[in-house]
Amino acid sequence: MFCDKCGTKNADDAAFCKKCGRQFEGPAEEETVVVEKRGIMSPEDDNEQTIFSIRPTLIFVASGYVMAVIAGVLLAVLLAFLGAFLTYPLLSSGVVVVLCLSLLLIPGYYHVRQKMLRYSLTDSKVVIDEGLINKRTRNVPLKIIQDVTVSASAFQRLLGFGNIEIENANEADRLIVLRNINSPKQHAEEILKQMRLLHK
Repeated sequence: MFCDKCGTKNADDAAFCKKCGRQFEGPAEEETVVVEKRGIMSPEDDNEQTIFSIRPTLIFVASGYVMAVIAGVLLAVLLAFLGAFLTYPLLSSGVVVVLCLSLLLIPGYYHVRQKMLRYSLTDSKVVIDEGLINKRTRNVPLKIIQDVTVSASAFQRLLGFGNIEIENANEADRLIVLRNINSPKQHAEEILKQMRLLHK
């Protein structure tokens, strides 16, 4: 091994140059090579493929918006009816509009919460991203997954969504549930398919 600073020849296993004292980075490079040979992928690895990336179903959010609009119309009609008999400034058209629009804040809140949750499957792990500002990411390597189960109530089956329960070897977080997913059986099959490919 030659020192790239002074050019002095050193033993291959030397940690420092015998002439100038420069520290060699050989072991670190060696460790990197071993990691690459084993095929361990870092989170930034460009070779990792995303199989699917989904969020919980929008059925509840959409129905919430519909109910908020219906409630807003009913409230506007009621206030207009009362306004015909009363002349309080509280019942002005601007106040009515604000009250009706404020009903949309309820489904809007749940819509934002739903957007803060994402389930992804790559060719090596299941990823659960939670949060908007304070983000939390959980990674479940496919090699430690022991069982994948699809569960759905009668109501969920009727509307075409359900839960995927992933049992893994992690003692601290043994069961992970991907809740309220559209076409859960299809996504569970994708997870099992990637597990089979990984164990080949």
